[in-house]
Amino acid sequence: MAGRSLVSLMFGALAAAVGTYIYFTNQVDMSDGDYKNAASIYEFSVKDTHGNDVSLEKYKGQVILIVNIASKCGLTKNNYKKLTDLKEKYGERGLTILNFPCNQFGSQMPEADGEAMVCHLRDSKADIGEVFAKIDVNGDNAAPLYKYLKAKQSGTLGSGIKWNFTKFLVNREGVPINRYAPTTDPMDIAKDIEKLL
Repeated sequence: MAGRSLVSLMFGALAAAVGTYIYFTNQVDMSDGDYKNAASIYEFSVKDTHGNDVSLEKYKGQVILIVNIASKCGLTKNNYKKLTDLKEKYGERGLTILNFPCNQFGSQMPEADGEAMVCHLRDSKADIGEVFAKIDVNGDNAAPLYKYLKAKQSGTLGSGIKWNFTKFLVNREGVPINRYAPTTDPMDIAKDIEKLL
C-alpha cells in the first residue's frame, strides 16, 4: 500500500512538472522576436516609472495613444500642453495616454525614473496620462512593445522612430491603427480619436 502511494505521489509530481513546463514553454517571449506574432498590445508588459510590472491588458477596451516623451526637446512644451488637453477632453470617454520617456534623441530626457520623473512632469504642469520607465525605442535594446508598434505601423522613411513625440493610436481591441510624426500636434489627432471613442 505504501509503495503504491509513493508511486502515485511521484507520478503526480512528474505530471505537475510536465504541465508547468508545457505552460511556460507556450508563453510568448516578447524579447526574442515573438513580438511580431502578438495580436495586440495587451500581450505586453512594461515597467511603470517606479519599476513595477504593468500588463497592458489593464487598458483593454480603451482607446490608447502611445507617445515617447522627452523633457528638453523643442517639441516638449507644445506636446505636454496638448497631451494634457487631449486627456482632459477625452479621458472620461475612454482615451488613455501611455507615455514612455526616452533619452535616445539628443539625450533630451535626462530625468531619472521614479520621483525625479514625477516631479519633472508636475513642475511642467504636464498631466499627460500614465508614465512608464525610460526605454529605448530604436536599436537592439528597443522595448518589445516599440518593436511591435513599429512592425505594425511603419513610418514615412521606414520603421525607426525618428524623434521624440512619435505617436501611435491604438483601437479598443489593442491594435495600432495609425502612427503620427513627432511634429504632429496632438490636437490634430483628435478627429481620429473621436472615430474610435
